[in-house]
Amino acid sequence: MPRLSEYLLPTEKEAPADAEAISHKLMVRAGMVRQMGAGMWTWLPLGWRVHQRVVAIIRQEMDAIGGQEMLMPVLQPAEPWRKTGRIDIEELFKLTDRKGSELVLAMTHEEAVTFHIAQIVRSYRDLPLIVYHFQVKERDEPRPRAGVLRTREFVMKDSYSFDRDQAGLEMRYELHVGAYDRIMERTGLRFYRVQSDVGMMGGLGAHEYMAPCAAGEDQIALAPGFAANLEVALQSPDVSSVGDGYTMGGQQLTIEPAIEIGNIFKLGTRYSEPLGARYLDEHGTELPVWMGSYGIGPARIVAAAVEQFSDEHGISWPKALAPYAVHLVAIGRAGTPEHDAAERLYATLREGGIEVLYDDRDAGPGEKFADAELVGCPLRLTVGPRSLRSGEVEVQLRRGRSEGRPLPLAADREELLRAVDELWQSLP
Repeated sequence: MPRLSEYLLPTEKEAPADAEAISHKLMVRAGMVRQMGAGMWTWLPLGWRVHQRVVAIIRQEMDAIGGQEMLMPVLQPAEPWRKTGRIDIEELFKLTDRKGSELVLAMTHEEAVTFHIAQIVRSYRDLPLIVYHFQVKERDEPRPRAGVLRTREFVMKDSYSFDRDQAGLEMRYELHVGAYDRIMERTGLRFYRVQSDVGMMGGLGAHEYMAPCAAGEDQIALAPGFAANLEVALQSPDVSSVGDGYTMGGQQLTIEPAIEIGNIFKLGTRYSEPLGARYLDEHGTELPVWMGSYGIGPARIVAAAVEQFSDEHGISWPKALAPYAVHLVAIGRAGTPEHDAAERLYATLREGGIEVLYDDRDAGPGEKFADAELVGCPLRLTVGPRSLRSGEVEVQLRRGRSEGRPLPLAADREELLRAVDELWQSLP
């Protein structure tokens, strides 16, 4: 539970000169991330805390559908990628070691996981399976941009399902649809699940999870009962171009820019065939394993939340992703009665299990309030000379910057914690 006097939180008054996306501007200004090179970003303590909030939600929902967490290497032999025909993908980093062995830095892990399944799975009794991991991905991105939205290195959760047949794949795919829907709902994002193209992944079908916002590089087409990536929608014979827009079956399509934050694929036997992932069925017949692949980007969820929940003053986190529940601001120098009151409140909140970011710095009220609004914790509590005169702790709800019901400064511990909890439960 950090004190800002000791916390690595380098907030900035100005955004980077090259920043265009709101999330790029605010995540740098709020001290969440710092750039090391083109497409290479460091997550600082506050930013990483939000990132790991997302990871925790994803992990819970993956475990709930029977996923088993593991970890596979980023550095891999090139041969499996050659067998699947993906070695020539331009964005794939390729290198050789000192012995001349060809290696790649993985941008996704279908080859690696299928390599292992081909060695482990022997019988229909070994299936079905769902495995997943959170791992760094490397991508030789030609045009890194928009802060953490388009980078050369990022963490992704990718899971893989393995089944005896297409019917089993369809079941595991639907389990992931449910899990991803719940992940999106829990983060508080506005999102659409849309039909998409399989692209370089291959397979039988795919969906994308899209968060609408101005910084989005993709476009989605929407109508009642219909949602698709615009490129996929335009391939439909039911979609017509009318003037400046499109219609589908006589209904106007709404086109929105959006960030792709997740994607799910029915791979079928696209990887099991070339990599030899096969099993014996109950009759002793050898058959290929049916696969699905399911990716989601925690960093993109964080950036999408900033895009969707910010104002001219800074970020306004949904409470599921907030780095801290409470931003406590002390107005007054160390040793003054008001500062001592803030210290007591800080101790009470911490002992009650409330996550607090405590601004105990020797700085002016204006600087402290500006940083609080920039960082965007859902509740701001202020203790200063006015609190001593009124006997109340000032409360601001970050979303909408509205005043909350003041808290009694002299309340006993349980009363105070109950009042804070009631405020927290009322937040979006």
